[in-house]
Amino acid sequence: MRIHQPKIPQLAREILDALVSNKDIETGSNEEVRRDIESVLAQFAREEQAVSEKARDLQAARSLPPSEVSRMRKLLATERGIKVGDEAIDYLLDQLIEILMHSPHVEEVWAEDLVLRRRMRDPLRRHAAMDEQIQQEVRAQLKHVKEGGAVWEVEYQRMMEEIRRRKGL
Repeated sequence: MRIHQPKIPQLAREILDALVSNKDIETGSNEEVRRDIESVLAQFAREEQAVSEKARDLQAARSLPPSEVSRMRKLLATERGIKVGDEAIDYLLDQLIEILMHSPHVEEVWAEDLVLRRRMRDPLRRHAAMDEQIQQEVRAQLKHVKEGGAVWEVEYQRMMEEIRRRKGL
């Protein structure tokens, strides 16, 4: 799961709204709690970006096929103590619950961890689905290029950046 920096404030707001509207948490300052949530999301985004870049650099330096980038990402993420891919949402939920429990701006947590996870999972899944949709759009536009080759990598990155730019990511 990739979190785009420009979408972090909106995602944090959605998560906070889900928790506050259902009275799962009580805050003295919603703005401060939103900032706490943003800090967790931003830290994950930075870590995930660093892992992805290092995986691509290692793949290029070792002349490995592009299919190895995913495996290298998982190994590098494990070294850094984060999760990527399918496990990213669960990792983020753990981090978010941790910040809610320790934040001086959260006065009371009324819901159990399982309920908190369920409320916060929906906005995260919607965000992940948007990223998946972008990937499908890129693949649809590149169906004429053979996947896995150097041309594919260059065109994939170019199209991905173009579509993200159009969508404000």
